Amino acid sequence: MEIKFLALAENEFTDAVSYYNMQSEGLGYEFASEVKRTIERIIRYPEAWTKLSKRTRRCRTNRFPYGVIYQERKETLLIIAVMHLSREPQIWKSRLGKKEL
Repeated sequence: MEIKFLALAENEFTDAVSYYNMQSEGLGYEFASEVKRTIERIIRYPEAWTKLSKRTRRCRTNRFPYGVIYQERKETLLIIAVMHLSREPQIWKSRLGKKEL
């Protein structure tokens, strides 16, 4: 399965890695590893996670207060957001057209 990030999701991810690395050396890389494990869980069980809309789901990371919001599209896993769960929880909707929700 191919994994694609929306540009905004990729920016969120790299910003969070940088933020955590500034908090404690290496913590950002631990965050990145946790996001990778979360994506691996999504690939194994794509329909197991919380439904946010007809086509969109969220899988929470284990150690950090983040969720990976995604859609499964044929042979592609589209990452819509890598977002902190207490900040603007509906912002991801603005990244998709109404038909894509």
